[in-house]
Amino acid sequence: MSQATQQLGADPTALREQLFDFWTRKELETLRAVAFKGFSDFQTPLEDLLCVLEGCPGRQKGKATTMGHSILMEFERWRRTHPKVTLQAVPEVSKLGLQRRALSLLTDAQPSFMDPLIDIYQLGNLDRSILRLHIIKLQAVNCYREAALLSMKLELQNEMDMEEMCVPLILQDKLPMAESFVRGHPRLEERMVTLLDSWCHPVFSIAQLRRQFPRLSLSKHQTDQIQPKMLSKQVFRLMEKFNIDPGLCPNSVYKRKSDSMRFLMYKRFVEKGMSEENWCDHVQSTVADDPELQIQLVELMVKYGGMVNAAQWSLHYGLPKDRLPFGVWDTQESLPPSLRKVSKGCNAESWDPSQAHRDRFYQLPITRDHVHFLETLEGLQRCRDTVLQPGCIVGVDMEWRAGFGAVSPQQRVALIQLAVPGQVFLLDLCAHGFSQHNITVTFIRSLFSATTVLKLGYGMAGDLKCLLATWAQFSEEPLKMEGVLDLLNVHQQMQRSTSSRGSGGPRGVLVGEGPAEKGLSLMVQQVLGKPLDKMEQLSNWERRPLRTSQLRYAAVDAYCLLDVYSVLSRDPACFGLPQDLCSISSLQTEKSKEEKKRKEEKKKQARRRGARQESDPAPTQTLGPEKSPQPGEESQSPLPPRMAPQQLRVVCDNMLQGLGRYLRCLGVDVVLLENTDDHRVAAQLAQEDGRVILTCGQPYQTLKSQVGEGRCIALDCSEKARDQAVRVLKHFNVQPTQSDIFSRCQVCNSDQYLKMPRENMTRLLKERGTFPVPSSDTFWFQRVLTTTAAGSCSTGG
Repeated sequence: MSQATQQLGADPTALREQLFDFWTRKELETLRAVAFKGFSDFQTPLEDLLCVLEGCPGRQKGKATTMGHSILMEFERWRRTHPKVTLQAVPEVSKLGLQRRALSLLTDAQPSFMDPLIDIYQLGNLDRSILRLHIIKLQAVNCYREAALLSMKLELQNEMDMEEMCVPLILQDKLPMAESFVRGHPRLEERMVTLLDSWCHPVFSIAQLRRQFPRLSLSKHQTDQIQPKMLSKQVFRLMEKFNIDPGLCPNSVYKRKSDSMRFLMYKRFVEKGMSEENWCDHVQSTVADDPELQIQLVELMVKYGGMVNAAQWSLHYGLPKDRLPFGVWDTQESLPPSLRKVSKGCNAESWDPSQAHRDRFYQLPITRDHVHFLETLEGLQRCRDTVLQPGCIVGVDMEWRAGFGAVSPQQRVALIQLAVPGQVFLLDLCAHGFSQHNITVTFIRSLFSATTVLKLGYGMAGDLKCLLATWAQFSEEPLKMEGVLDLLNVHQQMQRSTSSRGSGGPRGVLVGEGPAEKGLSLMVQQVLGKPLDKMEQLSNWERRPLRTSQLRYAAVDAYCLLDVYSVLSRDPACFGLPQDLCSISSLQTEKSKEEKKRKEEKKKQARRRGARQESDPAPTQTLGPEKSPQPGEESQSPLPPRMAPQQLRVVCDNMLQGLGRYLRCLGVDVVLLENTDDHRVAAQLAQEDGRVILTCGQPYQTLKSQVGEGRCIALDCSEKARDQAVRVLKHFNVQPTQSDIFSRCQVCNSDQYLKMPRENMTRLLKERGTFPVPSSDTFWFQRVLTTTAAGSCSTGG
């Protein structure tokens, strides 16, 4: 290097200009060499470094990081070879000035920039008031993330205003950062969770937050997150994470119980998937002694169960007349004494089900005396001697109480069912002395680790999670899983092979009365011909004694695994399965690893693209952006033949009504399910009219099995309707033209329009009360009138 360059290196300003030239030309190796030599030539390295950093530009287009960040990294590397360059070597009179200047540079949220500056200039030793003032200045210029991160680095959380720090972060969809800010500080954890809970109150309005933080600009997506449905989920998650007393979050607890009430109503009166006795147990447990929930129960009963049931429940809880819905009090007065109590179903049950039940559902092929309910160690020994025999095949299932309205999602196993050919053992884990005895725990550990015993289950991940909550010993010493076959993996392989099996495979599931089959019940129907009766699935499994129907259900759920495995093993090729069913688990593991690897690679590519485009203006989104496929979608390579919007006929479930209306705007033939429609209606319409089902969430797995391959598409319900529409159009290669826009009525789906004079259209709008209010914005007024006058749907839409 020339002598002129060496002299320039001693001047911080000249060095910065030289480094900037190398930085813009991306000559990073040269930058490193020049920086290393320049730092060595500094007379006062710590002061001169600040001079360099203070003049560095911010982020530049096409750069993943800043020039100042790179220089600081090089200085750290240089300092490792010059250990005497420390703040202690600086005169006291200059030390505070250097620390203040270094503090002023901390406006970058990158930890790799903050940490070296804090370490080099020992900013943690500064006066706390100086540090707090700097953080307040960051908040004043809307650098909330930077302020929070610096507070955590300097351990100032308890000295800052939690609301001033966390509320902007939460509003900007940065809740994880707010969590990090309060984590480890119980007082702050409690205050943040109770704050979120206060936002779940019915009278809360986000306008209050806008007034509190007027400088904060929020997008529609960010404001949409501040609603009870979203917030209450976060509150419960944080309650468990931070071990917060549920009594401090009454709004979220009430909302969860209120939502549970509506779900119970749907299960009992719409889906008819819960017995009356089960329903009563769960309702009374959810409502408890909360008068507001009791009133809500009566209001829901008026809608779902009728006026008589509503009157019975209002009498049961002794609700005052002035809080009852219209007509309930009069119905109370007219009820005869025999009907004034809530009916809880009939307890007298026979072990043998009716003929109608036998015709409709899979039946337990063993008699009652071969179902053993075990609650003593003597009974457990008989079970152990049977199921641990080498070569034995055991069907394993577990039951726990459904947590309607429960605060903690942790569920403890109440019953373990173990089925072997000819008999079923039911282990009562509600008998504390029996369930927590070392012999019982040792038996469970031996069963799952036995390599010579094949254990069959379905969706065993949930069972094992509950086992860990039941026995802490399995967390301390993990449970070994050997010789286990999860039939859920087998079922998924069957579903993937449906198209290749043709008509020779198991018959499909038809839509009929009751809820559509899913999960194990669907597999049993596909393999054995009849589904399971799931009426007792949501029972209170902690009640004792168990009802006869509960005992029968528990035995069936375990024994059917043996029959399914037996049929599949005899002719696996018929079901599109490999000869060795146990190999499917290993295949699933390999596929999961490959899928995880692909996802990681996609994330890396996305990060690299984001780094290149970070400083570029966001492009205007057009129809058909490149996005990853959603669950249920298949990659379209190559694309299907081009399709006109009118050729695509779909049915949207009641979670995607916004998408349906958006697609109608583009000319797609869309049938929308009503809020009260069951999901099986979508399957009926798809089968009858040849439509494609658009759905989201759990119904996808059920609906997919009821229509042809590729006729059921799953979408992300958290996305906006426009983005969902983009995915659908791209999936089917639908390319709308200008003439397709508004070619179909959004209300009734008709594509037939009646031309009407403007005067007549104005009169109709006035009669319907939808005539636009006069405004100074005459262009808007004329546009509405022109649009509506241009065409009126012939069916009244």
